[in-house]
Amino acid sequence: MTETTRHAAIHSIGHYALTVPNLEDARHFHTAFGLTVVDHGDRLDVLTPDEQLWARFFPGERRQLAYLSFHCYEEDYETIRSQLEAAKVRFADNAPYASGRGMWFQDPDGNLVQVKVGPKTSPSEKPPVDSVHVGADARGALFRNEVAIVRPRRLSHVALFTPDVTRALDFYASALGLRLSDRSGDMVAFTHAPHGSDHHLVAFAASPARGWHHASWDVASIDQVGQGAAQMAAAGYAEGWGTGRHVLGSNFFHYVRDPWGSFCEYSADMDYISAGAAWPAGDHPPENSMHQWGPEVPPWFVQNTEA
Repeated sequence: MTETTRHAAIHSIGHYALTVPNLEDARHFHTAFGLTVVDHGDRLDVLTPDEQLWARFFPGERRQLAYLSFHCYEEDYETIRSQLEAAKVRFADNAPYASGRGMWFQDPDGNLVQVKVGPKTSPSEKPPVDSVHVGADARGALFRNEVAIVRPRRLSHVALFTPDVTRALDFYASALGLRLSDRSGDMVAFTHAPHGSDHHLVAFAASPARGWHHASWDVASIDQVGQGAAQMAAAGYAEGWGTGRHVLGSNFFHYVRDPWGSFCEYSADMDYISAGAAWPAGDHPPENSMHQWGPEVPPWFVQNTEA
């Protein structure tokens, strides 16, 4: 690209796809989580109540990322192709799971990635959060038998293990236009899309090997974060981390450990970076990189079961 060429960026995650040893386990877990699961025989599709596809599950020997799909605007597509060529990616149109749509390639860690023209599924403004407060002379909390099933509104972000956080940041910035939001040295880093995005769209965590860490799902309130945690415990998924509040991203969180050692997160009220806004990205000490309050991080939360 010449100096006058506009740097292009993806704007959203289309969906992610994992292989898992047992599709029935995936169905049970994600149905309990409050998502819609559609059986296509050879795969499961996971949707939110608005019927937006966010995840796919294929049968495989173990849990691992099959591919990660991003959306871009049509006017950015060819420029992103040029950026990928400049990054000397290995294009992988014939890889397993690759369809004929968009560009398929491997990132520096060997993850299969798709970029295609598609609708902006990331929010274009900060989503509203339901107030959990009431005034005097009124009951503030529902009785337990009145609590509705928590159903996430959308996928917020994904987090990947990588053996080189800085290399991952450099690639996703130069090739796909993601921008650094915050990091903590070479331990963890968070990136956003410049077209209007949650504080992080893709996060990277250090590990000896690549791997899948978690998918984060946006809910409408801090109450729904806690209610989701109780909902999953009642379904047999009590192990996790939370409830707490992050520092980088500021969201309230509860992570639920899935049958394969990775996580789905209930998340509410994450920081939002508007299109064109300058965000004060920083490099923060470890004590400021995880949580402001909540239980201490379990040692297995940062374990890469694929390493």
